[in-house]
Amino acid sequence: MEYRSLGQSGLKVPALSFGAGTFGGSGPLFSHWGQSDAAQARRLVDICLEAGVNLFDTADVYSNGASEEVLGQAIKGRRDAVLISTKTSLPMGDGPNDAGSSRFRLIRAVDDALRRLQTDYIDILQLHAFDAHTPVEEVLSTLDTLVRAGKVRYTGVSNFAGWQIMKSLAVAERHGWPRYVVNQVYYSLVGRDYEWDLMPLGADQGLGAMVWSPLGWGRLTGKIRRGTPLPEASRLHETASFGPPVEDEYLYRVVDALDAVAAETGRSVPQIALNWLLQRPTISTVIIGARNEEQLRQNLGALGWSLTPEQVAQLDAASAVTAPYPYFPYRRQEGFARLNPPMAG
Repeated sequence: MEYRSLGQSGLKVPALSFGAGTFGGSGPLFSHWGQSDAAQARRLVDICLEAGVNLFDTADVYSNGASEEVLGQAIKGRRDAVLISTKTSLPMGDGPNDAGSSRFRLIRAVDDALRRLQTDYIDILQLHAFDAHTPVEEVLSTLDTLVRAGKVRYTGVSNFAGWQIMKSLAVAERHGWPRYVVNQVYYSLVGRDYEWDLMPLGADQGLGAMVWSPLGWGRLTGKIRRGTPLPEASRLHETASFGPPVEDEYLYRVVDALDAVAAETGRSVPQIALNWLLQRPTISTVIIGARNEEQLRQNLGALGWSLTPEQVAQLDAASAVTAPYPYFPYRRQEGFARLNPPMAG
């Protein structure tokens, strides 16, 4: 296993980490991700640890806390061998203080997560969304309190805009509070928006990326191709509306390129899509999910080899899209590109 620094911190994390959203699945979204019970989850954790994957990511909102509970049961007796990443801020109820990042909510949410996970500390706590109703100073001072109390080791964000991250980092630096070291982002060959703003920000400010949904919300599994109907068993039938939209022709163009590289390398389409991500700038870890052992072992096969520069260029070209203003001039005009060379693509 390759281990990388988590952003500009001293914490080392595996290049691939495991997403526990498939644990204890319930509800209209998470039941389609997976429904692993404690015994099944323990087996998946066994396989991960054998491969050197020791970082497990979850969130309080995943199946209303059930994911954290099952993960806590699956790692029981080996807490020192794993790193736990969890997230909070999204609604966990209908009450006025059941959502957000207020001091009241964060302290209660962390205590609840510790109880469900059966641990006394969280290695990486990430805010699942920006809370526009709570002052940034209140959020960061509370996170500082949690770090000083030993309940949280490192902090980060997910689904934040660039300006929201920069404002938070500036406030943290001004007061001497812990800076965010990780940004959990959606990034894939059919979702490259991360490259326009958040990737350069991460490189400049020392935020490592934890990539979620690296297979484009299940679109890059190798089961969807031009002229082929969506398989009946595909969870996209139920979950596509929850994720970022992808135009059919764009998807087919990317899959055609993946198929071509697969023919050259003998690797599977998911392995190629994951390997492409592992070579991108600022990436600390790519979160893989699995509902069974076969899927997990297949995804672990993305490690230990590298796409050639020519193959990367082929995938880059197939997945390229026109960036929005003010980013598109940097790619199209020599003067802008000279001052702001693109980091990827």
